[in-house]
Amino acid sequence: MITDEVAKMILKSYEEAWVEQDTRKILSIFAENGSYQEGLREKFIGHDEIAKYWDKKVCEEQSNIEFDLVSYHISGDFLIAEWKASFDSDIEKARITVEEVAIMRIEDGKIKTLKEYWRSKKAPHKP
Repeated sequence: MITDEVAKMILKSYEEAWVEQDTRKILSIFAENGSYQEGLREKFIGHDEIAKYWDKKVCEEQSNIEFDLVSYHISGDFLIAEWKASFDSDIEKARITVEEVAIMRIEDGKIKTLKEYWRSKKAPHKP
């Protein structure tokens, strides 16, 4: 079972990694052979694949990122978190707002598996 302290550390680091577009920080909370998956899409396994995904999706395609943790729950080795976020998509030339749920299995204080599910809305970029 994970502790509340570990859950808060993981969620704070996740937020900082996304807002600061910091690949090293996101890797610091994943197990070496951990996996990152958006819904039922491709699964990225291990630090190399997660770093490539994060560099492209977060660091290259997004900017002006805002993050607001709504709630989280611990159940045994699972951490379930809900947050709202918004960012400018440099690919879609739009402001994207997402409501998201992440289900994480934690092992030895690191994310072993993470699956994210969300819905999003687009609005034109504001100059």
